[in-house]
Amino acid sequence: MVSKNQIKLITSLQQKKFRSLHQLFVAEGVKVISELLQSKLELEHLYLTETLFEEVNTEKKTIISESDLRKISALNTPNNCLAIFKIPKDKPIFEEGLMLALDDIRDPGNLGTILRLCDWFGISQLVCSEQTVDLYNPKVIQATMGSIARVTVNYLDLNDFIGKTTLPVFGTFMEGKNIYGENLPKEGIIVMGNEANGISQKIEKSIKNRLTIPRFGELQQTESLNVATATAIILSEFRRVN
Repeated sequence: MVSKNQIKLITSLQQKKFRSLHQLFVAEGVKVISELLQSKLELEHLYLTETLFEEVNTEKKTIISESDLRKISALNTPNNCLAIFKIPKDKPIFEEGLMLALDDIRDPGNLGTILRLCDWFGISQLVCSEQTVDLYNPKVIQATMGSIARVTVNYLDLNDFIGKTTLPVFGTFMEGKNIYGENLPKEGIIVMGNEANGISQKIEKSIKNRLTIPRFGELQQTESLNVATATAIILSEFRRVN
């Protein structure tokens, strides 16, 4: 059974201010929770409607009813388990290798998918502008499918970071050099911009290497690619040539 205070706490974690206050976040579903349990993230508590995760200490688990799970779940169709994890402390940034930077990404699904792409293409560090959607938003957690445990994410003043870095900086624009014809380096920072407005003018001033993904459609009328789709193409090309 879940107490009223537990329900109040868990549902409050759907909001960023309460996640920050309690330093906790929610994960749902067997796949996501399994991945997080295998990581260095610290489990606060696990709520289940059936016997799962035998490796977890019984003191950290509570069997609850499906109706109670619906009360604490952020999903329209709840799974059979929900876990509360502690938000880890920030890790230092090492300016080396290939890094990805996000400028004001607002859609949780996009951020979650981009984290999975970082995991897939071996991008271990992701830096985000302070306006980018919160990493621990429940929809982001669901979309990462566990990749959040394997990619270091930092929020910072992106304009300041880009302006001071010694790594080459690449930005994606509608007008730029064809990425398929460029000699791409093994190290650098790739900046991806906001879903509606692209890379902000302030950050654009610090980007010397402008790249574009060419359109091959006969009518050439598509305005742009979804940012997660564009990220997949960009990362694939960087990795292909290196």
